Amino acid sequence: MKKTIAAAAILAGAMVAAPAMAQDSNTAPGGFYVGALAGYEGLNVDSADNSVTADADSAVYGVTAGYDFSLGSAFVGVEGELSKSGGSTEFPSSFGGARDGLEAEGQYYVGARAGFALTPGIAAYGKVGYTALDTKAFTSAGSLDELKENASGLRFGGGLQVQLPGPLEGRLEYRRSRYNDVGGDVGDATTDQVVAGVGLRF
Repeated sequence: MKKTIAAAAILAGAMVAAPAMAQDSNTAPGGFYVGALAGYEGLNVDSADNSVTADADSAVYGVTAGYDFSLGSAFVGVEGELSKSGGSTEFPSSFGGARDGLEAEGQYYVGARAGFALTPGIAAYGKVGYTALDTKAFTSAGSLDELKENASGLRFGGGLQVQLPGPLEGRLEYRRSRYNDVGGDVGDATTDQVVAGVGLRF
């Protein structure tokens, strides 16, 4: 995680240093955009009885699309995202539940975001919205069928975006998603993600 944060900090510095190729004033971005993203995901789960926790690290990647309404130096927008990851957690052997592990298979997100221009070509933003997590609860012994579920939750986060040459833009973002009552022997699940992305704005 420390290496990931350090890499994110270096990338953020590079993004901030990038020239604003097509803006000469502090005007916030507007219009439709699509993009791809990739980065780090940390998955943490609690057992349903809150007796034990487990965590795992994995890569995450996905696609995003949305629309921003420019309000001069500020903007508001809506956004959707589909991402995949492969974090697989397993509770300690002392846990007596029927299912002792959980794998995160993918997330869906739709929400709102708002931000403002820091300098020509660089904007900061925050976001919040609904998210759903596809999970697979399993046993290390393989004695029970895998239990697949879709859990609902809340995501919030924020980041920086930088205008690149032409219609391209870069993004660096942190977000946390919280899911309650995932199911099976799992109570709550949390994902923390640090992602970088490249998008095309129309």
